[in-house]
Amino acid sequence: MPATIEAELPPSRWVERYAHLVPTGAALLDVAAGRGRHARLFASRGARVTAVDRDASALAALDGVAGVRTQVADLEAGPWPFGDTGFDAIVVTNYLHRPLIDTLIAALAPDGALIYETFATGNERHGRPSSHAFLLQPGELLERVHGRLGVVAFEQGEILAPRPAVVQRLVAVGRGRAWPPQLEP
Repeated sequence: MPATIEAELPPSRWVERYAHLVPTGAALLDVAAGRGRHARLFASRGARVTAVDRDASALAALDGVAGVRTQVADLEAGPWPFGDTGFDAIVVTNYLHRPLIDTLIAALAPDGALIYETFATGNERHGRPSSHAFLLQPGELLERVHGRLGVVAFEQGEILAPRPAVVQRLVAVGRGRAWPPQLEP
């Protein structure tokens, strides 16, 4: 999604709905953060946010935002820039690089939360992304976390706002988290 459009969007309603699963003081990784709509949300809630993106000019919009540090890195071409660092929560929206999913799960703390929302097969009729390389297959996020994380919520289907799209959404927590997690704040 172009940075100018992304900058105008409020945080995802899906991310906002499950933000309560990220405690105050949590170390959160915002993957493909762009201009930081989710980094800002979680920093305002007291998280210690690392916003990573390959676009330094987009991340520059986060300069001076309390609770946010930025990291310029190409997660598709370069090495994982965080070594053995673990995160209490990881947020990914509008981004898919399948080889990275296992790395993200491994970087999640045993009681951490993964909030993921991106485009799925069928989105090609609405425009970009339209390449199957960037579209999840039906149930794919569920398959990726099966047996590794506890699924709190999952949706797939067509949405109308903020623009028509076909998406897949998942919230999952580490097996070290008390079960069942609180669904509403």
